[in-house]
Amino acid sequence: MWPAVLLGVALFLLSGCAPVGPDYVTPELVLPDAWQAVSPQVPSANGARLARWWQTLDDPVLSGLIRQAMADNLDVKDALSRVRETRLQRLIARSALFPGLDASGSAKLSGDDSSDTTELYSTGFDAAWELDLFGGIHRSVEAAQADINAEVEALGDVRVTLLAEVAANYIDLRTYQARLGVATRNVASMEETWSLLDALARAGMGDELAVAQARYNLESSRAGIADLEVGLAEAMHRLAVLTGQPAGSLNAELARVRPIPQASVELAVGVPADLLRQRPDIRQAERQLAAQTARIGEAEAQLYPSFTLNGSIGLEALSLGDLFAAESRIWSIGPGFSWSIFNAGSIRNQIKVQEEQQQQALINYKSTVLGALEEVENALVALDREQRKQARLEAAAQAASQAADLAQQQYTTGMTGFSDVLDAQRSQLSFEDQLVESRGAILSDLVHLYKVLGGGWQSPDDATEPNPGSVHKG
Repeated sequence: MWPAVLLGVALFLLSGCAPVGPDYVTPELVLPDAWQAVSPQVPSANGARLARWWQTLDDPVLSGLIRQAMADNLDVKDALSRVRETRLQRLIARSALFPGLDASGSAKLSGDDSSDTTELYSTGFDAAWELDLFGGIHRSVEAAQADINAEVEALGDVRVTLLAEVAANYIDLRTYQARLGVATRNVASMEETWSLLDALARAGMGDELAVAQARYNLESSRAGIADLEVGLAEAMHRLAVLTGQPAGSLNAELARVRPIPQASVELAVGVPADLLRQRPDIRQAERQLAAQTARIGEAEAQLYPSFTLNGSIGLEALSLGDLFAAESRIWSIGPGFSWSIFNAGSIRNQIKVQEEQQQQALINYKSTVLGALEEVENALVALDREQRKQARLEAAAQAASQAADLAQQQYTTGMTGFSDVLDAQRSQLSFEDQLVESRGAILSDLVHLYKVLGGGWQSPDDATEPNPGSVHKG
């Protein structure tokens, strides 16, 4: 017995050796020192506001929708379930580090042609412990832990996307309401004009052509309202689904007209290197690379022998009454090993497969970083240009309003035809509508910029481990 015990102790001590396979090291990436598209219109500010960027819009309805979406959105619940699943998978992988214990029992009755019968009763416990001498199991646990981290980051990415989508649809909702307000006011003005011209024509004092022109201008504007109402309904329905409710559930609550939220465009764009810390999709790709690196060592461990320490203790007797007698006790203990000597290169090819998959994970990580840099640059350009566009639309809308007043005055005095009045009214409506739409677009661009910067990744509402800023080493 003692030689077997000593051998087991020796194997246990050897199992503390460093595991085979490469140790993971976070890749070094060369990133730009600054953003190309940063301009005076998008200054840098305190980066802490990224954590709760939606609060800069100062809209309690939006904040309530975001809280509800974070709690009840089905994509978030699915991502949370995946985190729990990977945690259970790690427990399964880790269980291989410990001995296994099985209980068994049997009762057998056998005989031959002479009608003699033999009874055999047995019961006992069998134990087996695979010693992780070359670290294959440790690499498996390491990969499982990295998988957990990756799923946590995937959850963060779902939340970042959800925050932006709720805000974007809410901004669409308020923008459609504002555009409907502009359209309704203009339709009311056109109705007054048409009614006046129609009354004059009926009295024999008006121009039938002007009446017809005023009528088709009025009906054309009324028809445009239908498209705005469709967009408004779709935004309401989308917000309901994002908060985990059937479409239409929030219509009564959201139908009350509120202004488009106002927000300063000052935000912390930081530097490109910040994205490695801020964007969950980048951190997820990095954790996937770490998991795949560990799997190379897990595969390499198959090249080496597997050592186990086996033992059993039990009772065996020819009659049930003697089963628990002292002489019925049996036991055994001893080491064992297995080694795949010839497998036609299967193990080495499996190692190469894992190495190729590691390269794919590395490429995906680099591609994710490059894509993130592109998204931020595009978002900065879009926000800057939309601000410039709004300034020009404000000037155009003001000029169009003045032109409409002048055309009305000149038509009243007979200095111009009614077609000039119609053109001026159409231009005024168009520019006012574009101006409202641009105000909503600036906020949408701002929300998109917060999203691509990883805004919300460090929200205090997110208690899911691990710390997003931590560095994971293999």
